[in-house]
Amino acid sequence: MATTPTTPTTARGPATPFGTPDDQNTALHRLGSRVARRPRLVIWLSVLLTVIGLALAAGAMDRLVLSRFESPGSESVNTRAALAKEFGTGTPSVLLLVTAKNGTVDDTAVAAAGRGLERELAEQDGVAETASYWSRGKSPVMRAEDGRQALVVARMSGTVTEARTRLAEFAPDFARDNATVKVQVGGGDEVFRQAAQQARTDFLRAELIVFPLVLLLLAVIYRRFNAALLTLGMGLFSVITTLALMRLLTSFTDVSTFAANLTLVMGIGLGVDYSLFVISRFREELAAGHEVAEATRRAVGRAGRTVAFSGLTVIVSLSCLMLFPFPFLRSFAYSGIAVVLTSVFAALVILPAALTRLGHRVERRRKGDAQDAASGAPTGWWHTTALRMMRRPLIYGIPALAVLLALAAPTLGIAFGTPDDRVLPEQVSSRVVQNDIRANFAAEEMDAIQVLRPGLAGDDANRDSIDATAARLSRLDGIQQVDALTGSYTDGRRVLEPNDSARRFASDENTWFSVIATQDALGADPDAVLADVRAAFGDTEVRIGGYPAELGDFRTVLVDRLPLVFGLILIVTFVILFLMTGSVLLPAKAMILNALSMAVMFGALVWVFQDGHLSGLLGFTATGSLEPSIPILMFCTAFGLSMDYEVFMLSRIKEEYDRTGDNAASVAAGLERSGPLITAAAVILAASFATYASSGIVYLKMLGLGMVVVILVDATLIRAVLVPVLMRLAGRANWWAPAPLRRLHDRFGIAD
Repeated sequence: MATTPTTPTTARGPATPFGTPDDQNTALHRLGSRVARRPRLVIWLSVLLTVIGLALAAGAMDRLVLSRFESPGSESVNTRAALAKEFGTGTPSVLLLVTAKNGTVDDTAVAAAGRGLERELAEQDGVAETASYWSRGKSPVMRAEDGRQALVVARMSGTVTEARTRLAEFAPDFARDNATVKVQVGGGDEVFRQAAQQARTDFLRAELIVFPLVLLLLAVIYRRFNAALLTLGMGLFSVITTLALMRLLTSFTDVSTFAANLTLVMGIGLGVDYSLFVISRFREELAAGHEVAEATRRAVGRAGRTVAFSGLTVIVSLSCLMLFPFPFLRSFAYSGIAVVLTSVFAALVILPAALTRLGHRVERRRKGDAQDAASGAPTGWWHTTALRMMRRPLIYGIPALAVLLALAAPTLGIAFGTPDDRVLPEQVSSRVVQNDIRANFAAEEMDAIQVLRPGLAGDDANRDSIDATAARLSRLDGIQQVDALTGSYTDGRRVLEPNDSARRFASDENTWFSVIATQDALGADPDAVLADVRAAFGDTEVRIGGYPAELGDFRTVLVDRLPLVFGLILIVTFVILFLMTGSVLLPAKAMILNALSMAVMFGALVWVFQDGHLSGLLGFTATGSLEPSIPILMFCTAFGLSMDYEVFMLSRIKEEYDRTGDNAASVAAGLERSGPLITAAAVILAASFATYASSGIVYLKMLGLGMVVVILVDATLIRAVLVPVLMRLAGRANWWAPAPLRRLHDRFGIAD
């Protein structure tokens, strides 16, 4: 064991004390002193703030909105707007699947029932446009291959939230079963309306599970029920005030209803994380013999800095979601940032006031722990394990790295796809409808590609040109039918003469074509189908819209922004860690280890949700691809939380190193101080996310399982094995920085 130098030095020169000296008077120390002087006032103000938050949060869920998978300002969205303005038409988003009880959909009674359903649907508030197999002149794509089923489709007006709210009012009335027909409601808006409804149900169910579960875990960790209840209270405060802030935010921008799910688990998780570290430090200071008020001041001054740095790293990761032009992803940034701010406030203001009031009543019941903490000589499992890893770094490090790389290997086969009804459980009505359509229809009218042809008027003078274009489009591979002003086409020939429904293509300035691809073609490679349709026009200007194009534009913008988002997260996080440590190697090591954790998470997502392993156990249907926005959300969230643990760990290691100058001893001591807390925080956070693994929505299952995997891997193989191994191999170089950066840190670094 290295001797402890009187004045610790590092490879870059004299160390700047990381642990705050006894006489330190930083802003956080002063905050701790003020809170300790007036704890009763702080507590009552916090109660008042919580009550106000409850009043606002009570209406938050009703103000949250839904959103579609679309990219604002993209060609597909602009085309949709142009079709609505000039032609009064657009992409249908609701359908009625009409099944004949006897005979076919062409029988007189069934046809009459179908026309009646269309008229009734057209009369509903919020329905802008309707069509059916019967009003479209018996369009083949709207009739099942066996002739027993046909479609009635509708386009909703207003925002997506307004549309789905109105849909919820009348959809149950159209689910019918009589002697003539069976009617079922489906379509994109119905699928995602039911998904949002399921998400709200899962949110309430998760609340019932998370709170008692976390309280039980905290009671085991603290061995003091009052400390456990206090910590859970901080998490609850974060959830309540974040929902209140989201309610206020809805006055200025759209906030997705799915953001509430993230608010719950992150509010509890971060509230618990930060409280664990503050309470642990408070206990250490009491065990060292300090009075309660002084222990509060020191706990806020020392642990508070770590909490503030941790919160900053999480905010940086989640803020990058705002670089995507999608309200859906931005909503998670809003809620995540609010969760961090409220959790930090609770940990550094409310919690210290409560600790001052409770005093020695939050100390551990076992005196041995306090004596160890007071002695400054940690000798627990983490200390022993760290020393063992550092004695034989390659023997332990290489197998651990091999395991992580094996877990991450499926990431190489990741494939991004588009969302559909299979995000829902099999028994949900809209998914049952879509399963019937997949099985019985060659193509789906709802997925029509809409091609706007500017400059070609939809009138009699251009019928020959329109006829030739429609026929050419219908000959493309994967195209089932093309509808145009001049009729409907299949395989280059007209199969339906123009009827009343053809008027939707007429305009004095432009016309458009409805290109309906087969389900197999869209399922295999929708981008190739869209490219073939565009190529069929050569150099002629066209604008392409419709649901496949909207999904394609959404996915393209999402993927194109990834390098910017990932790069910015890495750069800013590196800078924050450098300002904290004054080291170049430690931030670089943190980036590498976090990237490894992320790769393991993506490997789990691919292996389970893309390839379908464990699908029976978890109750979902694999589609062979991943919808990209959820993994991106998970990356930003998981990266921030991993850096959260990195900051906790590095702060204690560097505090010990600045005190002793002994690299190996400081790693072992730092891990002993932070390891149990990181493990406890990880278990609680993983348990919170795990409640969503049983959700009915595949996206929430992904969020739950993926976050559990990355949290547990990060808190075990990464922190317990690779961190001490790499710290040992680097030695004193851990604390090195080149001269220019050293001067930069001396001037701008935050050392205490």
